[in-house]
Amino acid sequence: MSSHLNLEDQEQIDELKHFWKNWGDLITWLLIAVLGGYAAWMGWQSYQGKQAAQSAALYDTVERAALSGDIALLDRSVSDIKDKFAGTTYAQQAALLAARVYNDKDRKADAKAQLSWVVEKASDEGYQALARLRLAALLVEDKAYDEARKQLTAKVPEAFAPLMADRLGDLAMLQAQPAEAVQHYKYAWKGFEPNAEYRRLVAVKLSALGADPEDTPAVESKK
Repeated sequence: MSSHLNLEDQEQIDELKHFWKNWGDLITWLLIAVLGGYAAWMGWQSYQGKQAAQSAALYDTVERAALSGDIALLDRSVSDIKDKFAGTTYAQQAALLAARVYNDKDRKADAKAQLSWVVEKASDEGYQALARLRLAALLVEDKAYDEARKQLTAKVPEAFAPLMADRLGDLAMLQAQPAEAVQHYKYAWKGFEPNAEYRRLVAVKLSALGADPEDTPAVESKK
């Protein structure tokens, strides 16, 4: 596949950029919301006594601040829960939630700081993977492509590998590297469950690049 893009190739790239601009955040944050609900339930099951009650109460404060848009309260409460209960799922979820609010308020540096904290401090690999996905998206917005690639090629639980590969494909397209994008998209496509809606999205991306996801064996995305 030629690395030189014709007009049709450029239109395909523009369409992918438009899709991810409109839907990328929603997809990522829906994953975070689902995992967050699970984490809250697991928190009650895993922790007992005073510490559990305190961390849960602080998370409630973070959540209320996020919903009401009280940024000053959000700043204080997310800092408190990270300082006092860093090892809990509540703290990890609070940082992810704060990152979303900061991003919505155009406080990009604060959003990246919260996501970086989860990447570095979270005990749950699933939370780390989600933070890496979102942090990579923010880095791409800054055109910090090398830093984004580092997040997307880090070791993550197997369930997240197709998502990482899909984002690597998007990153390759942004850098006008369609051949590399096809490799990543094929790996992503083969990694998703057959009935997964996300798999259909990846198939659309491959089709736009003139590639058939089933014409070659799956090859792990290059690190």
